Amino acid sequence: MSIQFIVGLGNPGAQYQHTRHNAGFWFVERLAEAFGITLSYDKKFHGKVGRGTIHGADVRLLLPETFMNRSGQAVAPLAKFYNIHPSHLLVAHDELDIAAGQIRLKTGGGHGGHNGLKDIVPHIGAEFHRLRIGIGRPAHSSQVSGFVLAKPTLDERISIDAAIDCTIDALPELMSGDIERARNHINGFKLPA
Repeated sequence: MSIQFIVGLGNPGAQYQHTRHNAGFWFVERLAEAFGITLSYDKKFHGKVGRGTIHGADVRLLLPETFMNRSGQAVAPLAKFYNIHPSHLLVAHDELDIAAGQIRLKTGGGHGGHNGLKDIVPHIGAEFHRLRIGIGRPAHSSQVSGFVLAKPTLDERISIDAAIDCTIDALPELMSGDIERARNHINGFKLPA
């Protein structure tokens, strides 16, 4: 089951660019940069779209411009148009339940309260792969929306970038469809002491 479609979740606009909620955008932007893929706005898919080759696989990238809670409105049209099954889709998103500098690859399951996933599942089902990029959690649940829409500390950003680098290293396994091996590689990542 090789990956054919990679989506980064986030909010469009300069004011959100460096906020924790945009960790999924950061991942796809790094991918595009690393593999020379140009992302440009396509109104048909409500977002910035690119296509390129990553470790021999033909892949489409998407950054929805619909805002987080309407992510499905961008993901579903592209998946349908190119006839991409959810099992060939990877969605990268920020994850409160994982510390900054940790990262997890998961297949299927619920949305865990994440508004982006919550909007994608009704459109295409839940059987896609998720790259859960840890951002940590505020002290109190009432602070969550302010926390995800704030910039991480410099140390947190360095840690998140290191976790994203680990995933870039695991891409050959991911793109070839060896999801288990990719999962072990990504989920085993530990920040250098």
